[in-house]
Amino acid sequence: MSFVETEERRALRAAVSELGKKYGYAYFNERARSGGQTTELWQEAGKLGYLGVNLPEQYGGGGGGMGDLSIVLEELGAAGCPLLMMVVSPAICGTVISRFGTDGQNERWLPTLADGTTTMAFAITEPDAGSNSHGITTTARRTDAGWSLSGRKVYISGLDVAKAVLVVGRTEDARTGKLKPALFIVPTDADGVEFQRIEMDLISPDKQFALFLDDVRLPPEALVGSEDAGLMQLFAGLNPERIMASAFAIGIGRHALGKAVAYVKERQVWKTPIGAHQGIAHPLAQCKIELELARLMMQKAAALYDAGDDLGAGEAANMAKYAAGEATARATDQAVQSLGGNGMTVEYGVASLVNAARASRIAPVSREMILNFVAQHSLGLPKSY
Repeated sequence: MSFVETEERRALRAAVSELGKKYGYAYFNERARSGGQTTELWQEAGKLGYLGVNLPEQYGGGGGGMGDLSIVLEELGAAGCPLLMMVVSPAICGTVISRFGTDGQNERWLPTLADGTTTMAFAITEPDAGSNSHGITTTARRTDAGWSLSGRKVYISGLDVAKAVLVVGRTEDARTGKLKPALFIVPTDADGVEFQRIEMDLISPDKQFALFLDDVRLPPEALVGSEDAGLMQLFAGLNPERIMASAFAIGIGRHALGKAVAYVKERQVWKTPIGAHQGIAHPLAQCKIELELARLMMQKAAALYDAGDDLGAGEAANMAKYAAGEATARATDQAVQSLGGNGMTVEYGVASLVNAARASRIAPVSREMILNFVAQHSLGLPKSY
C-alpha cells in the first residue's frame, strides 16, 4: 500500500469535507439537543453517492472499499457532524450482504443502502452476551414457512430510523443439537418486533435501543449466507465495524483539535496568544501526532480488508480502533483544557465531544478486549478469559 492517497481519494476527501462544512457542528448539535435526526445530511450524502462508496457498482454503489468509506465518515466527523449509522448500515450490513447474500438479497437491499433511502441496523449485543458473543441466546428455529426468531438485544443504534435490522442469532444443528451463529435480516415493522429507547448521557442524534424479538416469523430468504459459516460471516462484518469506528473517533478528535488550535491562536493573555506557550502547544502537537498515527493504522486495516486478507485486517482493525479511541479521548480532553472555562460552555461546543470520544474507548469493543486480542493473537500469550 502507498502512504500517499490517490488523486481520487484526495478528491473524495475534499468533496466530503465541503458537504460536512455545509451542515457543520451547529446543525449536528441542534439536532442532537432537540431530539431530532440528521436526516437532511444523510439523504444528501446518499444522493451524492458517499454512503454507498464501498458497495458494488452493479447495485448502485461506488465500487470502492472500506478505505473510501472511512474517508467519508472521518471527514464528516472532522466537520462536526459524524454519522454513526455509517458504521452500521453501509459498512457492516452492506458488506455482509454484498459478500454473502444471494442475488435476490443484493438486489433487494444494496441499492437503497447505497443511496441512503434505506438504513439498516445491526443487532449482536445481548444483556448477558456483550464481549462474549459466543454466549448469544437469540435463537432461530425452522418452521414450515421459514424461521421463527426470538431473543433480546441491547445497545442497538438507530432502530428508530432503520427499515430493517441484521440480527445475529443462533440456529440449532440438527446433528449435534448445538447452537451455531447465523445472520437474519428482520424488518423493523414485522410482527413480534418491539424496541425501547435506552436513555444515554450522550449528546447525539443517534439513539440506542433495547430490541425484543418474540416469535418473529421470517421467510427462508431472511437468512444471510450459510448456516454453517455464520461465525466467518459475522467477523467479516466486525472488521469493517472496527475500521469505521476508528474513522468515527478520528473525525471527532480532528474536530476537537481544530477548535482548540483556532482558539489558542487568538486567545491572548499578557499580550501573547496562549498557543505560543509550550504548555499549550506541546499537548496539542501530541494530539495531532497520535491522531495521525491512528489514521495510518486505520488505513492499513482498510487496505488489508479490501485486499481480502480478513485475518490480517482483524489484527490491524483492532489496533486501529484502540489507537483511535485513545487519541480522540486525549484530543477532546486537551481541547477542553486549552479553552479553560470556555471549554465547558455550550457556545464553544467542545465539552459535548468528550462523552462521544470517551465512548470510543468502550464501543463497539472495549480497549481491554482489544488488549486481550493483541496479547493472545499478536504476542502469542496465554488466553486470559
